Amino acid sequence: MKAIGISADAAGHGADALVDLELAAPAADGQDLLVRIEAVSVNPIDIKMRSARPHAGGQPRVLGWDAAGTVVAAGPRVSLFAPGDRVFYAGSITRPGCNAELHLVDERLTGAMPASAGFAEAAALPVASLAAWEALFERMHVSATGNDAGKNLLVIGAAGGVGSMAIQLAKAVGQLHVIATASRPESQAWCRELGADIVVDHRADLVAQLAANGRPAVDFILCLSDTDRYFPVMAKLIKPHGHICALVESRSPLPMNDLRGKSASFSWEGMFTRSLHATPDMLEQHRILNRVASLIDAGQVRSTVKHCFNGFNAASLRRAHALVEAGNAIGKVVVTA
Repeated sequence: MKAIGISADAAGHGADALVDLELAAPAADGQDLLVRIEAVSVNPIDIKMRSARPHAGGQPRVLGWDAAGTVVAAGPRVSLFAPGDRVFYAGSITRPGCNAELHLVDERLTGAMPASAGFAEAAALPVASLAAWEALFERMHVSATGNDAGKNLLVIGAAGGVGSMAIQLAKAVGQLHVIATASRPESQAWCRELGADIVVDHRADLVAQLAANGRPAVDFILCLSDTDRYFPVMAKLIKPHGHICALVESRSPLPMNDLRGKSASFSWEGMFTRSLHATPDMLEQHRILNRVASLIDAGQVRSTVKHCFNGFNAASLRRAHALVEAGNAIGKVVVTA
């Protein structure tokens, strides 16, 4: 089968290390689905994993953890899907990625594609939707039934993939008042388009800007940017008993005592935790993706594709990687077959 990856003898770790490969096709067993890939999305995790050491044993390394496609075969213990079903998923970073013609994924990590979406729109959803949903409704315990309606959520770095979904899910499901941060006119406009009630500049004084907008403190903070840099300001802005969640790992220990006087909580969100540790609740990602699909079909949430490259080959993946690696992409970057 055709695939795009990094050969075992690659000299560097830049986007140009991605090459076209010919690999043996995998076979479905257990709870695995064999999926014909129609579109993939590129995320920061691809850039990080591209820079990792080659696989032991001199094997090529295939990246990609955001996909949409069609089930072509199912393992003997599969009960949720059948050949012909259209699916979307993030999968597991412990297994070969989805930048291939055929890909294996555990059915418990897989959702049924929105009926109203094409493959490109669906491929942009899994990683961002799962990370945003888990951060909001599992880590910070925002009510998914509207019991926290009207409370304030601050999303730092809101114009990227996860932020774009967090704005929408916070509004559609949590019924929160959303304050988004973005630094450029085009990224600020994007956040407003997705439903943010207030948009401020994270390169300027956040405390002063929120006070000027009548929000001197907030109930929830989702940090999608430099956790070390923004931790002091988050400690100032969070309300007593409030919740902070961050996705970006810190470079040094965080001053957690700054939250103690407010009895505020801090959580990390790692979207791959369930698959990485094979937790008993892996099926939750199937349920979350199905819930997101229903929101898409109901018109309450939309896919956030902003850049789409046609042609499932190394050249297209290199362009997508370069765009994501530049760090200023709005929404999601997709490559279609």
